[in-house]
Amino acid sequence: MAIERTVKLFLDDEPVPFAEYAPPVKFLFDTTKLPDGPHTLRIVARSTNGVEGVRTIPFEVRNGPAITVLGLKPGEVVDDRIPITVNAYGSERSDVFMVTGSETPKAIPAWVWAMLIGFVGFAAFYFTLYWAPVHL
Repeated sequence: MAIERTVKLFLDDEPVPFAEYAPPVKFLFDTTKLPDGPHTLRIVARSTNGVEGVRTIPFEVRNGPAITVLGLKPGEVVDDRIPITVNAYGSERSDVFMVTGSETPKAIPAWVWAMLIGFVGFAAFYFTLYWAPVHL
């Protein structure tokens, strides 16, 4: 008696599979019904001679708006008062593009300031080295 080949799909630690197919499997995985956060897809495949193979794939769902935080990093030690900027933006409406709130404001990087100061300093040095007043 031959056992049929099967592929069972489990989500997180659920004991009951949410889908069972005969291989090869091609399906559309709808993550809109899952809460945002980390999840695990466990695939259990059984061959015709009854041997099982298991593969676990961790993934993260983010169907809600993207959230960015400026001013506080994970695990950072802080004291006193700190300014924090929180921005959340998603793709609720695809027919209208709103410029305000669609980008998170960030400070100008320090390397840009260093390059600008270096350029201005070199320009001042070059100007004073080769400047000669014209006498009439």
